[in-house]
Amino acid sequence: MSTRRTNWNTQLGKSTHKAVARDTSCFIHQSISSPCLSAIKKAEGIWLEDKDGRRYMDFHGNNVHHIGYGHPELKTAISRQMDDLPFSPRRFSCDVASELAEKIAEISPGDLNKVLFTTGGSDAVETALKIARVTTGRFKTLSFWDSFHGSGFGASSIGGEQLFRMGRVGPLLAGTEHVPSFDAYRNPFGIEHSRETPRDEDVGDIVANLIRFTLEKEGDIAAVIAEPNRAVPHIPPKGFWKKVRAACNDHGALLIFDEIPTGLGKTGKMFSCDHDDVVPDILVMGKALGGGILPIAATICRPELDVCGDYAVGHYTHEKNPVTCRAALTTIEIIEKEGLVENAAIVGEWALERLNDMMDRHSCIGDIRGRGFLMGIDLVQDRGSKAPANDLAEEVFYRCLENGLSFKISMGSVLTLYPSLITTQCQMEQALKTIETAIIAASA
Repeated sequence: MSTRRTNWNTQLGKSTHKAVARDTSCFIHQSISSPCLSAIKKAEGIWLEDKDGRRYMDFHGNNVHHIGYGHPELKTAISRQMDDLPFSPRRFSCDVASELAEKIAEISPGDLNKVLFTTGGSDAVETALKIARVTTGRFKTLSFWDSFHGSGFGASSIGGEQLFRMGRVGPLLAGTEHVPSFDAYRNPFGIEHSRETPRDEDVGDIVANLIRFTLEKEGDIAAVIAEPNRAVPHIPPKGFWKKVRAACNDHGALLIFDEIPTGLGKTGKMFSCDHDDVVPDILVMGKALGGGILPIAATICRPELDVCGDYAVGHYTHEKNPVTCRAALTTIEIIEKEGLVENAAIVGEWALERLNDMMDRHSCIGDIRGRGFLMGIDLVQDRGSKAPANDLAEEVFYRCLENGLSFKISMGSVLTLYPSLITTQCQMEQALKTIETAIIAASA
């Protein structure tokens, strides 16, 4: 609703403007996505093309486009599956669903091997919450402020983003406790942190101790649920999750990792918790699992947690849909065959080096964070106060859009980059040049 969005809308062509107006008239309005930026007519590889013929390198993609949009092998596999078996009612078995469950167990950390499928990440999170309640006999949870775990009532309750909790949507789920995140840059503890004098582990220790303290004081928390790498992004300090894992073990709480945005290679390993060598009791994945074409998510847990036989904890109509299962199975196979996890690690490391060089040149960049293809550029009014430069971030965003690069702004001031795992170093270099050019022009 800002002036810059109004100015952007004036640049839209007649057919695009008409399509956006049509969208606005027929869909329920909601924050973040109403009104739309443009109208897309083509999505291929890392690119989006709107109805005006503008092409955008998509460094957002809602984290679904790990293998690129419209991968030909995936489209062929989906088409063949529709000819072979288009649907399987939930109470029947089908081979491709079992193959997918076995494949997910194979790539998941530790001994996680019991799976349920859902049609979206919010539902998968809430399935994990039900399993935690049944297995522990408790109902409380502990999660982070500013986290996101989905938009359902349960997922919104454990999430910590104001947009999904505020106003008249409450009251939310009872027993959902929160602590501050392990983000050191703007921590609430008064600890001075900078690139020159990092205090990540100090902040991490405080938060880990807060989690242990809360688990002890409450005494009946069913689960700690968190994104092992916050998608803002925030990267956990070394040893943080091992401390949390130990606290959960000591107080009878399960550890649930939400890998919906970060799993399947986004951070340069198959799952972001692999960086910390910590195995959760339950892991949730989604978004990219359907290859950027079909919606599917999964909840996977340790075999000892398979104790919900008397409850219907999932039972979604499309839970074992053979077409969505084929899409997920083929997506994982493409990620492995094309070495996309390794590409994210190599090109992502190169990009973070370039971003740190960029920070040296521009005082408006207060912090650079990232791992693999999960990167953030935190813009500030000045580095001393770390006051978020929201206005500058918005100006940079629209300048980048005008020059063919789309990404997300998180927390008002963080340029957040989620490139597809197929992104090459050359394409990454082009994107970073676009961002730096926009920063220079917007700062001026």
